Amino acid sequence: MRLIILDCVTEELSKQTPTWAHKSALNQALVLFHQHYVLFVFIYSQSYFHAVKTQTLPHRCDVILFSSLSLFMLLGGVTFFVALYDYEARTSDDLTFKKGDRFQIINNTEGDWWEARSINTGKKGYIPSNYVAPADSIQAEEWYFGKMGRKDAERLLLNPGNHRGTFLVRESETTKGAYSLSIRDWDESKGDNVKHYKIRKLDNGGYYITTRAQFDTLQKLVKHYTEHADGLCHKLTTVCPTVKPQTQGLAKDAWEIPRESLQLELKLGQGCFGEVWMGTWNGTTKVAIKTLKPGTMSPEAFLQEAQIMKKLRHDKLVPLYAVVSEEPIYIVTEYMSKGSLLDFLKEGDGRHLNLVMLVDMAAKIADGMAFIERMNYIHRDLRAANILVGENLVCKIADFGLARLIEDNEYTARQGAKFPIKWTAPEAALYGRFTIKSDVWSFGILLTELVTKGRVPYPGMVNREVLEQVERGYRMPCPQGCPESLHEMMKLCWKKEPDERPTFEYLQSFLEDYFTATEPQYQPGENL
Repeated sequence: MRLIILDCVTEELSKQTPTWAHKSALNQALVLFHQHYVLFVFIYSQSYFHAVKTQTLPHRCDVILFSSLSLFMLLGGVTFFVALYDYEARTSDDLTFKKGDRFQIINNTEGDWWEARSINTGKKGYIPSNYVAPADSIQAEEWYFGKMGRKDAERLLLNPGNHRGTFLVRESETTKGAYSLSIRDWDESKGDNVKHYKIRKLDNGGYYITTRAQFDTLQKLVKHYTEHADGLCHKLTTVCPTVKPQTQGLAKDAWEIPRESLQLELKLGQGCFGEVWMGTWNGTTKVAIKTLKPGTMSPEAFLQEAQIMKKLRHDKLVPLYAVVSEEPIYIVTEYMSKGSLLDFLKEGDGRHLNLVMLVDMAAKIADGMAFIERMNYIHRDLRAANILVGENLVCKIADFGLARLIEDNEYTARQGAKFPIKWTAPEAALYGRFTIKSDVWSFGILLTELVTKGRVPYPGMVNREVLEQVERGYRMPCPQGCPESLHEMMKLCWKKEPDERPTFEYLQSFLEDYFTATEPQYQPGENL
């Protein structure tokens, strides 16, 4: 018996000439025909299908209808990927695509940018790998947020505009192979809050929150709880909105870029060693551009350090996109809409933040620094001026590692006006001993900047006086409106012996749980 497989394409494709995919599949089909007496007929419209059906089908044969997609998968065993977000091409080598578009991946061996062919258009080009997921996998589900901590889930769900029942599913932090369902809730005693439910896995591959309700797939579990609360605090109503992630780099092979590809548009700030601009790369992509004065650092040393910096990837670190490595050096990073934390606290919306929000910002910074700690890296210049702020109080650490490269004599002597003495641990300021523990000292100073809304540390004291007083054991007193327990943590950061200072991992945990574990009686209300 012969088998005829008819490939019914979409109306959109039927208006085009047969694409590579049809031709490729047809070639494979002809081989199968010769080997196994299997006949494939390709059609490009419904009307043509009827013509083929009435005129060319042999007697006594089975007719099976396949879509283009399923036929490719049948013939090639190909895994297809689906777009999670819209993407607008930045170069002629990129593909523009819409959320939901499907791709065959041609080459995924080069990391962040994959060569792909669009099933929707037949076009070939590069796509950002973090914008796609395997079709029909849980990674492709809108409600699946992957590797996300409890605190970050709470921050997202408690954003303004979300309502009771807004939810997401994420990997469990504590149990390997399990998941957590996080739901926004409300009650009279707590107000808006987030409940977390462990989703456990059965030995046979099923999933459950409670053993009386078991499901074959996570998708079925989520569907069930969108229809019934069934013991949860509230039924699932809306998937938590998310911000489109940054791509890893600007484009394929866009690391050392020509200066002409950057357009400087709005000056955002100026420091001792250069300027910061908002600008556009390649006429397509909004970026921040840090321009360094010639002589600030060796281009060779900078390029070497930049190779390390671009590999430090964390959602609380400003990503390094690209560089112009000839002087004047340009450093291209993500653009953060609210500017530096220092300006945000002194002149921006940060003036109106209460202590709960300020401590949460500190926790985010500690999270990023805990990553730097795990990577055995050192920041060397941690202060509010080097933290950038985005929408919804997103905080990201900038300029990590750059301070080591500065060749200015006044800076390297660690005593001139250009050196941030007031933020620097004494062993680093006096003897050049920079470690992650000297970063912890700086973090303690940054905490005072937060709770005082950007006040300069050690008010009324000049740099030399600060160095002398700190060596004698002086530490800043508790700022007005700051809980004593938070000031105690600052003083731990300022221990004379570096090894006695806490880790950033501990600081992150302390700050994330501060209002439940340390200051449960604190009621957020009045601003500081």
